[in-house]
Amino acid sequence: MTPRAIAASWGLLVAALLAGVPLALRDRLPDPLATHWSDGSVPDGSMSFTVHVLSDLGLWALLWGAAFGIALYGRALQRRLSRMYFWGGLFGGGVFVLGVAASSLAANLDAPTWSDARMPGWHVALVLGLAAVTGALAGRLGRGGPDQRPPEGERPPSLKLGPGRRSVWVGRVSNPWLTGLTAVSAAGLAAVALLSLTGAVEGRTVTSALPALALALLAGVFTSSVSVRVTEDGVAIGFGPLGWPVRRIRLSQIDTAWAETRYPSQVGGWGLRGFPGTATIMLRGGECLILRYRSGGQLAVSIDDAARAASLINALVPDRGPSTPSSSTRTA
Repeated sequence: MTPRAIAASWGLLVAALLAGVPLALRDRLPDPLATHWSDGSVPDGSMSFTVHVLSDLGLWALLWGAAFGIALYGRALQRRLSRMYFWGGLFGGGVFVLGVAASSLAANLDAPTWSDARMPGWHVALVLGLAAVTGALAGRLGRGGPDQRPPEGERPPSLKLGPGRRSVWVGRVSNPWLTGLTAVSAAGLAAVALLSLTGAVEGRTVTSALPALALALLAGVFTSSVSVRVTEDGVAIGFGPLGWPVRRIRLSQIDTAWAETRYPSQVGGWGLRGFPGTATIMLRGGECLILRYRSGGQLAVSIDDAARAASLINALVPDRGPSTPSSSTRTA
């Protein structure tokens, strides 16, 4: 079956269950139904049977409509990472919507009135767990094979490196929004610490705020900028303003490299996205350096002047160019 047919079939199946199961159990359900729950298992909000079913169908229609639109636009599924996100979101989202609906029905089943319904706490954990497992499994099964190497005509040419010459390429890119997040998080962390020392805020407030601010600060520091250095020793990717930590990739691990335009919407957002073998370091949409490993995996890095970096890498990797390039041509 094609992706469109699978997406359409799954969408119709979920919709049929969302409408059919409540209708089959209608005689055993109160009207209105309990649909919102307080901190415990006691309901604090209700909705008529018809509106409840229609709201579940409407939520699924939004999720499924977005997924089916991606399936219709076939180019969106050309990359392995995109396929993984697509299938994981489609099936994981369907199981999540079904789980929420089933949990609500189970809580209301045979209750005299909506206020008598009870929602066990383990229902939430079960629904989230099933959705996550289903999404991960669907993403893995639907990701397909590794992305294909670009056709010969699309590959960037290898640089001509003469004997005794040493070439170095250095590039850097930063994201001002993530840099701003880092500054705001640092200021917030300092403010909370100061208020704590002066006793202006309660200890519980400090305890709940510090982890979130510290996490945002660390994420901003290490993902607000990235630098790439290509030498005869390999490719070094540095994170943050200090270029640390550094990920080093030996030339012997690389099969080929090329430049390609990619956007956050294609890889799931900004920052470090994907899994080993399909990872992307996305700081801004546009030109990216793509490294294809000999093992079949890929790493994409958003960086300026990626085509020149790819050309140098292709000249340096074993069996693709001179084995002892040297001099000092430096491009920043």
